Amino acid sequence: LLFPVSNLCGRCRPRDTDLLQPSLNFLYWSLHQATPCSQQRAVAVLLSNVSLLELLQKVLECTWLWSPASEPAYLSPEDALLCSGWLLVASLLLYQHRYNTEVHQILSLDLTEVLNAVIFRKKKPVLLLVSIMQFLRTLLRQNFSSSLLVLLGQNTAQGAMQPQPSSLQDAALYPLAMQQIFLLVVSLQNLLVHIQLQKEMLLSQAVVACLESLVEYLYVKNQDAALHVASQPWHRFLLFVLLNGGQKSFLQPEVLRLMTLFLRYQSSNIISQKEISQILQEAAEANLAELPEATSRALHLFLCQV
Repeated sequence: LLFPVSNLCGRCRPRDTDLLQPSLNFLYWSLHQATPCSQQRAVAVLLSNVSLLELLQKVLECTWLWSPASEPAYLSPEDALLCSGWLLVASLLLYQHRYNTEVHQILSLDLTEVLNAVIFRKKKPVLLLVSIMQFLRTLLRQNFSSSLLVLLGQNTAQGAMQPQPSSLQDAALYPLAMQQIFLLVVSLQNLLVHIQLQKEMLLSQAVVACLESLVEYLYVKNQDAALHVASQPWHRFLLFVLLNGGQKSFLQPEVLRLMTLFLRYQSSNIISQKEISQILQEAAEANLAELPEATSRALHLFLCQV
């Protein structure tokens, strides 16, 4: 089915949302549900379809061209298609890298546009924001080195950052600049505070995962920059807000993952021995069999880090 569905997508236009959106979803789930052997073949089939990749290029570009929905929470058919497009491209990046699959058509994107979508996030539905962050996380984990994607130069659109490699530090962090990194970190922190009020669990997982990948990327590129970002005092305030937003337990997945992140990068000014003891105490008193899967996984990572 991958052949006819991918060929059908290649003959569509981005405005054919009724046909494209379920088709892209089918391709996405085909990749993720396949066995490893079949998965490798599925990636090769999709990456050999030049028309499909050209269509995906157009769909991603529509993110900046289409007018947003009147309400950020409302997912229009166009927004749903954009979600499917970003998630499928993120998956293709992931599996192309994993299997070193031959690429027949290269995608191109402006990195500043992608970052601005997260940093400014004007009227973007939650699911679209999650999809773009999943894509950004994949880029970070691959150190922006995918053979499927080329990143274009910084644009000069109003409101966009225009970082210049004005220092050795910026040169080491290329294609990111320290100004972009700090704006992104602050935006992710603000999103977590907003999520605490709105209880958007899917978005909170995406935000924490993006923050984790960002600091890991920085640590590979420049350890001093990574430790500087991880030890920002604002993180302390962020944890305070998360722990006083109604659900005061330390056994919240996003809190545990943030604590693990700060422990990993030795941010002793953010997390103290007292808080580590409180987490261990809560874990000792909890019924571990009844913990949600996300909490169990986050607690396991925290204990391993300790």
